[in-house]
Amino acid sequence: MQRIIINKKEFLPGQSGEHILNTYYLPSRTPIDVPVFVMRSMNPGPVVLFQAGVHGDEVNGIETLRNLLAMDEVRNPLSGTIIIIPIVNVISFLLSSRDLPDEKDLNRCFPGSKNGSMGSRIAYDLMKEIVPQIDFGIDFHTGGAKINNYPQIRCAFDNEANLDIAKMFGAPFTINSPFREKSLRREAARRGKSILVYEGGESMRFNKQAINEGVQGCLRLLSAKGMIPSIAEPSESVFITDTKWARAKTSGLFRTSKKYGTYIEKGEIIGIVSDPYLNNQNPIVSNVDGFLIGINNQPVVHEGDALLHIGVE
Repeated sequence: MQRIIINKKEFLPGQSGEHILNTYYLPSRTPIDVPVFVMRSMNPGPVVLFQAGVHGDEVNGIETLRNLLAMDEVRNPLSGTIIIIPIVNVISFLLSSRDLPDEKDLNRCFPGSKNGSMGSRIAYDLMKEIVPQIDFGIDFHTGGAKINNYPQIRCAFDNEANLDIAKMFGAPFTINSPFREKSLRREAARRGKSILVYEGGESMRFNKQAINEGVQGCLRLLSAKGMIPSIAEPSESVFITDTKWARAKTSGLFRTSKKYGTYIEKGEIIGIVSDPYLNNQNPIVSNVDGFLIGINNQPVVHEGDALLHIGVE
């Protein structure tokens, strides 16, 4: 069986435990550890990574993995190895911030550098200690500030391995998403590793549906790989080949009665932007048929702001 060694600690077949990916220091000399949980079976099989908290304000993924860690089936896999990192970016998590203290986005710091910025060092440790040992993984995120995403998994449709994993995960929406430079997904792909991004809910707010869909997706994936018994709820995924944003044509107060996840038609009024003084009511009209996969919950908007995200099947 494959050897699993993280920061000089080896996890033998049948062994489970917690170890520290690395320790980083604040200006006060306060140490910040990044815990990694490893669960190994005695039987050979895939090595899968589930991680969350790359952005410190994206709490739904963190709660998803906390729930996953509590399951006996996950802690005692039938085959292979499960690696879980509930909070990759502990520093930003403590600050309830998307970015690191130097205002850098950790997911734009890959592949990283041993002697670079804080984000670059965390990225380097992931690429050195974790990514080379896995077969595939899921990176958990939410929508950006005030953007509520319907549970979705993002992958490259032209990558057969990516698409197979997405189908096993079975999120409500599977979205064709190109790689972004300096992201974990892009750098892992360059090393022949498939890491998909799951998004659900919005930052700094628990979304029970997003959390539950994330847990169920992980269980479906592990079950499909023969790593745990089949205990997940069945699902059907809608495959989205392209997405469009409906944007505000004027500044003002935004509201919509549409529920995310629903189907909308071209020409349908899907929202309103009005000024605060009742003078103007400007409808937002969908220019495509598709599914509402994300809603901006910001009530005060400026012209050009992205408000409603539509996925084309």
